[in-house]
Amino acid sequence: MPGGIIYTIIIGAVIGILARFFKPGADPMGWILTILLGIAGAYIGSLFYAGGGFMGIIISVVCAIVLLFLYEMIRSKTAKS
Repeated sequence: MPGGIIYTIIIGAVIGILARFFKPGADPMGWILTILLGIAGAYIGSLFYAGGGFMGIIISVVCAIVLLFLYEMIRSKTAKS
């Protein structure tokens, strides 16, 4: 299933880039973390909305934005310690 892995990476990249675009502020993370963020957002979004299409993308991006906020909170706490 190499096609499935490539598809997952592409979808993760798109979702992650959209999340970083719509979330205000600077997001200092590389492209690998952006892809992982998008994959996690898409997975969590699929738990809330099993249908695909445009609504599925919107929900996945919103979940990725929430994960991005959580990532920044955790990162800021570890940087202060």
